[in-house]
Amino acid sequence: MKLTIVAATGGVGSQLLGQALAAGHEVTAVVRDPTRISDPSVRVVAADLSAPDPVALRSAVDGADAVLSGLGARSGAEAGVASRGTRAVVDAMRATGVRRIVVVSAASVGTVPSPGRPNPPRHNPGDGFLMRHIAAPLAKAAFRRHYADLALMEDVLRDSGLDWTVSRPPRLLDRRLRRRYRTAYEQNVRGGAFISRADVAHHMLDVLDQPETIHRIIGIAY
Repeated sequence: MKLTIVAATGGVGSQLLGQALAAGHEVTAVVRDPTRISDPSVRVVAADLSAPDPVALRSAVDGADAVLSGLGARSGAEAGVASRGTRAVVDAMRATGVRRIVVVSAASVGTVPSPGRPNPPRHNPGDGFLMRHIAAPLAKAAFRRHYADLALMEDVLRDSGLDWTVSRPPRLLDRRLRRRYRTAYEQNVRGGAFISRADVAHHMLDVLDQPETIHRIIGIAY
């Protein structure tokens, strides 16, 4: 497949890039700093998704079979990049006729209000007592701006008319690829507290040709 990977040098994005290349896909990488990718087989498009260039993004996605995005704020100061960047990517996909997109969000986003979902459930139906009353509230307090940005990003996708899938992992770890994890549609994985970035990337690539995952939010965890 011809794949465009957005934020291809980030935590999840770098895993997407490596696994996509290992699987024999033809990859275009959208990155802020092109010097961080040295593989000559990768087509690199420089783009700062905090202030997206529509021309560059159209060039990056044109001809792709699918787009995968690991875009997300690395700090509170960057909050907003996921929604702004994803909106720009969606616009570029519409302009070039590309329909399939898979993005990474976060487990706690399901209970975060947004303009498109002003009254989300108070608790995620997949969360147990400790997650509902201790872990999730602490995470939402610590990453409030990040989660609000991701909730807006999910709104953008729901309104896009594209064939989207959202991956919602809990705490992300830098551990080896296991290829063994649990998933749940439209809710978090029961008892799932963490997962590696490598396995999130593996699942994102795996769902690309699974039509049953289109227009679905998927919780993923060990």
